[in-house]
Amino acid sequence: MLHVIAHGPETALPPLVIVPGLFGSGRNWGVIAKHLSAARRVLALDMRNHGDSFWAESHTYPELAADIAEVIAAEGRACDVLGHSMGGKAAMMLALTRPGLVERLVVADIAPVRYTHGAAHGGLISAMKALKIDDLTTRGEADKRLAATVQDPGTRAFLLQSLDLRADPVRWKLNLDALEANLPAILDWPALPAGARPFAGPALFLSGGTSDYLRPAYHETIRALFSHADFQGIEGAGHWLHAEKPRAVEAAIAAFLAR
Repeated sequence: MLHVIAHGPETALPPLVIVPGLFGSGRNWGVIAKHLSAARRVLALDMRNHGDSFWAESHTYPELAADIAEVIAAEGRACDVLGHSMGGKAAMMLALTRPGLVERLVVADIAPVRYTHGAAHGGLISAMKALKIDDLTTRGEADKRLAATVQDPGTRAFLLQSLDLRADPVRWKLNLDALEANLPAILDWPALPAGARPFAGPALFLSGGTSDYLRPAYHETIRALFSHADFQGIEGAGHWLHAEKPRAVEAAIAAFLAR
């Protein structure tokens, strides 16, 4: 089963399952998860090929949805599910194919469409694969080296959270070969499996105010699959909105779950 970081007590409220995006991990959501766990159990996941979860050659959205379903089944009751980017697509796939497992859905800065950001994501994978890491002892030195190919400091900080400096030898906690091979499928939105149907539960779609991932043009496509979708923008945030505006994202999620 996926690696799970659990926060908070068992309560009568449904647990909240957090599904990170590409290159992310449950640890990236740690502060938000802890704050949201004041009133409920919160489970932050490492997806396959990420963090401390298992590695696999295949990385499709039906498989990712099945991985989440296994975690929810172990909880023994339906959960609220929050997914960002790749994790948002996996969460949508779960809601459309296993609606009995999902009470409420939050999707952060992604839509059920095909994206064309392959060059950008592929460039980050290439930069990580090319980085000389065997002699690294500090994250500061890793940042200096990665700056040669990744200019944005925030992106470097995000990626370097998946560099395990305590391992011998130092390693990435990302299956970069598998993610590179499956990148076209990750950017795509597949045909829905037989038996899938629109999700009738409450759904909140959060978008970064400066991001182009969740455009108004996609709202009609989203509403065709999620009839009770609400949309909310996070001002001043880009695609990694939870890292850039964590308190605003946290407040939006808490308000939605409190309805």
